[in-house]
Amino acid sequence: MSMSDTLGDMLTRIRNGQSAKKFVVDAPASRFRGTVLDVLKREGYIRNYTQIEKRPGINEFKIELKYYDGKPVISEIKRVSTPGRRIYSGIKDLPKVYNGLGISIISTPRGVMSDNEARAAQIGGEVLCQVF
Repeated sequence: MSMSDTLGDMLTRIRNGQSAKKFVVDAPASRFRGTVLDVLKREGYIRNYTQIEKRPGINEFKIELKYYDGKPVISEIKRVSTPGRRIYSGIKDLPKVYNGLGISIISTPRGVMSDNEARAAQIGGEVLCQVF
């Protein structure tokens, strides 16, 4: 069975893993998911992630979740642009999450980056998700 929203599935796995106080969650691997995980790691929302080969030709990410004083670092993570409704934003209209305390992850022509990096590069794109 094919999955239509692979990024939404990974975000849900992270959300459910943190609510269950897990330290590591698994998600199927892809290059696009890896770039989103790079942004989450760079911004300090996850500890690390590694790609392992589950079976020949089938790869999987092991995502290490991050906690601070026993509470999850990610208190809210939600998908903005879905396969049925794409949300695009220009440089002037990039959303601020909780007045700059959180981040939006943006898919731009120069790659996937956070909203702060997109503002610095003066480029807009598709708003993938918001993290706080």
